Amino acid sequence: PSDDFCYDKAGEPRVCVPDFVNAAYDAPVTASSICGAKGPQRYCEFQERERDMACHTCDLSNPLRSFPARALTDLNNSNNVTCWRSAPVSGGNAIGGGGGGGNGDNVTLTLSLGKKFELTYVTLQLCPHAPRPDSMVIYKSSDYGLNWQPFQFYSSQCRRYFGRPARQTVSRHNEHEARCTDLTRLPGGVPSRIAFSTLDGRPSARDLDSSPVLQDFVTATDIRIVFHRLHLPLAEMGAASAADLLTGGKYSLPLVHGPSSNNNIELNPGADAVESTAAAVGPAGGLHYAVSDFTVGGRCKCNGHASKCSPDANGQLSCECSHNTAGRDCERCKLFHFDRPWARATARETNQCKECNCNKHARQCRFNMEIFRLSQGVSGGVCQNCRHSTTGRNCHQCKEGFYRDPTKPLTHRKVCKACECHPIGSSGKICNSTSGQCPCKDGVTGLTCNRCARGYQQSRSHIAPCIKQPPRMINMLDTQNTAPEPDEHEAQATGGGGGGGVASGMAAQSQYYRTEGGRECGKCKVSTKRLNLNKFCKRDYAIMAKVIGRDTSSEAASREAQRRAMDPGVATDYEMDQEQPPEYEFQSTDPSYPSSGSEAARFDLQIQAVFKRSRPGSNGAAGGSGIGSGTGSRSSVYGMPSTMLRRGPMTWIIPTKDLECRCPRIRVNRSYLILGRDSEAPPGYLGIGPHSIVIEWKEDWYRRMKRLQRRARTCA
Repeated sequence: PSDDFCYDKAGEPRVCVPDFVNAAYDAPVTASSICGAKGPQRYCEFQERERDMACHTCDLSNPLRSFPARALTDLNNSNNVTCWRSAPVSGGNAIGGGGGGGNGDNVTLTLSLGKKFELTYVTLQLCPHAPRPDSMVIYKSSDYGLNWQPFQFYSSQCRRYFGRPARQTVSRHNEHEARCTDLTRLPGGVPSRIAFSTLDGRPSARDLDSSPVLQDFVTATDIRIVFHRLHLPLAEMGAASAADLLTGGKYSLPLVHGPSSNNNIELNPGADAVESTAAAVGPAGGLHYAVSDFTVGGRCKCNGHASKCSPDANGQLSCECSHNTAGRDCERCKLFHFDRPWARATARETNQCKECNCNKHARQCRFNMEIFRLSQGVSGGVCQNCRHSTTGRNCHQCKEGFYRDPTKPLTHRKVCKACECHPIGSSGKICNSTSGQCPCKDGVTGLTCNRCARGYQQSRSHIAPCIKQPPRMINMLDTQNTAPEPDEHEAQATGGGGGGGVASGMAAQSQYYRTEGGRECGKCKVSTKRLNLNKFCKRDYAIMAKVIGRDTSSEAASREAQRRAMDPGVATDYEMDQEQPPEYEFQSTDPSYPSSGSEAARFDLQIQAVFKRSRPGSNGAAGGSGIGSGTGSRSSVYGMPSTMLRRGPMTWIIPTKDLECRCPRIRVNRSYLILGRDSEAPPGYLGIGPHSIVIEWKEDWYRRMKRLQRRARTCA
């Protein structure tokens, strides 16, 4: 706020203190003795000449003759002085009397400030012509009157009455101790105004912020004044004047005849003269304590974190705290601001309380000094009751059974996701709190342990769901037919010659193997797996299509049902597919395409893009350059008409034996780039032949295919 002096114009915190005030103004004062509280009493005071005294009557029930304690803290007006007067004291409480300073009737004034103040001075303005105190003590309390400690001693005999020297050397080691002062040694004797400065003569007064001991010394919630003895110049009064206190002969108020009591003195004309001055200063003498003004100067204690004090909701005086502090004295940090320890604000350091960093996952925190020291004074807050499945000192980690969602900020309420470990493939339900990786059993992989690793196959056991594959099975699954297509002259060359034929026959024999079902498969040769312009030009069509379903023949369907019936213990939802390279170039394992009676699988395709198709009436890209042999007629009769190759549904026929050899490997709901020749497909369908190419589609291939489409205009 603009009117908050605890912040500068730039909004930066700075030290601030409330205004200096008279903390005693209009504050309640409790007096142990009030003149006339039990009926009319006589009190006496000195005239302008100390040898003369005048006596008067006080009566608390009479407003004109009452001297209540509230007169001590009312508005001080020099033209209309109001006084508090105690009841007359005994002779033992007057120095020079025969009592010698006995216990007597001590008089006490207790002032309640209502809140902690840091005091600068305490003053007592004595009533004019009233007797002066000789021995008195100022006490202070910092806990609203529960415990009291001396603030200052006054006496003409400090060592005799209080055990303290009248003159004491003050150092930093004893500056918090009360001292004793002899008022009679001051110029002019006992003054009419007794002033006590809390910081006068104390070494740390100039730098109060650096002295917690002195801060505690000047802090008070209550002040108590205890009067022990009066000071009377009896040596100058003489016995005659002392006797006049009893007879009232030359004083303004005569003695009242009546029963003898503590309040009224009965005159006995036949009595002997006063034997000593002790009788003159008894209760009948009217000597008393009288104070007109009780002042306490200081500031509302707010520890540098507030510039104002005002009544709170309960009517108690409290600081209007800033700097994220709280309490009546701004003596603590407010809730959720415990990232650094509370400290008093100084001119060098504001010590503003710092909010805990819980990343919006907690509403409570506490301070830990050990953590604060380890952080070299940067942070010491510890969050409590973290929500949203978080944990840690700053609620910055996911608790056990949850892991961090990298797509969400740390402050998001759903930043921690529950672990989704597979009940069979994982060895426990607790995943890594950072990556989400579940602990997998041997041979199992995946973030949630939901599939077998390369070189492993699924078993029927829940204890070991994945077992190692035999070497023959590994060759069957890992190899793919990606051999580059041979040129015609190369095929003729390998076909002739004796020695070359034997060598090629042995090589061809080594490229075949049998599956467990007895199917003979050709061994795939790994190549660069690249689609170049040459391959694109030699194909009649190039499309991108998505496999949306499969429809097998009756024999394949029955065999599949028989296989599933033999393996009922295998979990149907467990993924057994092995990771394979994404690109393949296939050749049929049989030189001739299957006839209509052969076993084949049907896949439902959705053609999404056509990059190339044969022109109507052409012989096809692979028709050869021979002179009208049967190739051209086959293309026009057996080949696929160009009008059928367009965006939309299409049936794709693949021999079942090729699927069993995983040449090609087709998955439903996957998109593929398919290139082939019209002559390798049955009428009205899309097929697979020796020159077909099937590559799993990637999103960034669309521009590449468009570029090949433009460059294909130069094909020979």
